[in-house]
Amino acid sequence: MQRETDFRASATAPDRPGPPAVVRTSLPGNPLAPAAARRFVRAALADWTELGVPAAAGITDRLADDSVLLVSELVTNAVVHAGTTVELLCRLEEADPGDSTETLVLEVSDHHPSRAVRSDQGQPSTGTPEYGRGLHLVATLSESWGITYRTGTKTVWARLPVEEVQAGQETETYANDQAIQRGLRAAEILAPLPKRVTHDTDWVNRGALTFLAEASDLLAGQFDVDLVAALAGQLLVPRLADWCAVWFDDASEGSGRGAGGEEARLARVWHTSEHRIEELRRVLEKEPPRLPAAVGSGAFPVPWPGEALAGEPSGTALAYRLTAGGRALGTLVIGRAGLVRFPDEVTGLIEDFSRRVALALSTARRYQRQANISQVLQRGLLPSKVAEIPGVESGVVYEPRDKGGPGGDFYDVFQAGEGRWCFALGDVQGKGPEAAVVIGLARPWLRLLAREGYQVAEVLDRLNQLLLDDATEAADAAAAVVAVAGGQGVPQDGPTSRFLSLLYGELEPYEGGVRCTIASAGHPLPLLLSPEGEVREAATPQVLLGVVEDETYTSETFELRTGETLLCVTDGVTERRSGRLQFDDGEGLARALAGCGGLDAGLVAERIRRLVHEFSERPPDDDLALLVLQAR
Repeated sequence: MQRETDFRASATAPDRPGPPAVVRTSLPGNPLAPAAARRFVRAALADWTELGVPAAAGITDRLADDSVLLVSELVTNAVVHAGTTVELLCRLEEADPGDSTETLVLEVSDHHPSRAVRSDQGQPSTGTPEYGRGLHLVATLSESWGITYRTGTKTVWARLPVEEVQAGQETETYANDQAIQRGLRAAEILAPLPKRVTHDTDWVNRGALTFLAEASDLLAGQFDVDLVAALAGQLLVPRLADWCAVWFDDASEGSGRGAGGEEARLARVWHTSEHRIEELRRVLEKEPPRLPAAVGSGAFPVPWPGEALAGEPSGTALAYRLTAGGRALGTLVIGRAGLVRFPDEVTGLIEDFSRRVALALSTARRYQRQANISQVLQRGLLPSKVAEIPGVESGVVYEPRDKGGPGGDFYDVFQAGEGRWCFALGDVQGKGPEAAVVIGLARPWLRLLAREGYQVAEVLDRLNQLLLDDATEAADAAAAVVAVAGGQGVPQDGPTSRFLSLLYGELEPYEGGVRCTIASAGHPLPLLLSPEGEVREAATPQVLLGVVEDETYTSETFELRTGETLLCVTDGVTERRSGRLQFDDGEGLARALAGCGGLDAGLVAERIRRLVHEFSERPPDDDLALLVLQAR
């Protein structure tokens, strides 16, 4: 997507061909595109106004909101019905001779012209993503619109008049500008305030679409189910209801029966008066709403909780089943005092809103489920504890880039036999499940080979061959699957790649020190810090594991004397970037270690971690792992 500086260039460059103000961008054909399109159009209009582009003098809040709604509709239709990359163009056209009105032109193109443009106004089916409201909205907001077909491309365009505002003239605006900025215009319009406008259906529809669009943006970015429920309550109360409650259907968490027969947990209660929330919660928890199976996603009347709301006039309460993907996820209940029934416009708006809440809940549940699986997997891939080595202090830092999933780095410190301890720090090619497979193979093999009495170099030799054999078996299995499917072959880069960089060593404590034997296979070399502050490399580089058949590895042995510190890191440390610079450029890691004189192993690990983080303002883009071993 173009940045705002591109807007300025388009608007101010006199030698640029075409209209004086035009911007365009490409958007991915996914559910994030409508929100990106809305931001893009708002930024373009704001830039043109700030720069004083002549044709932008008539851009009002009303025009900006109409254009955002229109482009949101067109991009949503393109995503839903084409699913391809979407091209968006926004152009200000100066008035023709004899006409004083400038025009804002919006064009949305996709690359699947064989499908018809959605023009019906039917409601989307339960559990589907956000769908457009049809071209009726486009026809209502624009002075003219049309569809242009070209080879491989379909473009829907619309023209909106830009009417210059005369000095001193008041423009028609919605009641609450602050609510507009917060994306809650519809709620303020529809809330039962004494002087609200209710007779203008056009206003209601405009506000509803803005409210739903911005609510979708807020809800879509949340991956915690309780936070989704909290946002739903804050969006609805007090704008559309005096109070609301959200139940989750979850057999493992609840204390009642939900709409679909599952256990129901009361996740959120919200009231305009905070002192009534706890009492309302106690009453609602006693009797979760029971909705008939045939209700669907529409509003269903439920009893008014008069016991909790004593002193308030009775009112109307409605329940909405939260359903996504054909599965009931929970129930949303709203209440408004002093009403015999909710207006149809409000019930329809909340029904649409409840669909978005259900989609957000479904996404958050899937994310949380995946995060839980990843955490369990991560715990199985890393040692439950670091073995204590006589005469040696250790410090470990492990930070996977993806906080919710397994990383490609791993470490281990374990006892291999009487008087022998081994340590390892590795980095698998790739991330996620494929990396987890390799780690799940490498760690047990390392421990088995070490406990069978193999020396350091021999462990690497055999681990290298085991990785190659496993990759060959995986490739043969993949080839068999492709052959059955009628494919032409196996991809060269894929799940059969089992490359591993590994730093592996063995420690044998003795009186006055520790004997260390170490080997590095394609890994950043370990650094040894003396008590005098001198730093040197403690191994020589060798080829990655899982790359070369019949490779013979070598090891080096040295004395880790009292006060000496061995630092082992993965490339997430050495290759940490700040612009074009890396953390280890100019022996940056050695300088950082030299400044750790006098610190114990844990403090050395923490100081290196802090320096790596402070090296750049951006968060790390790779896993971080480091192991510090210090002779006492």
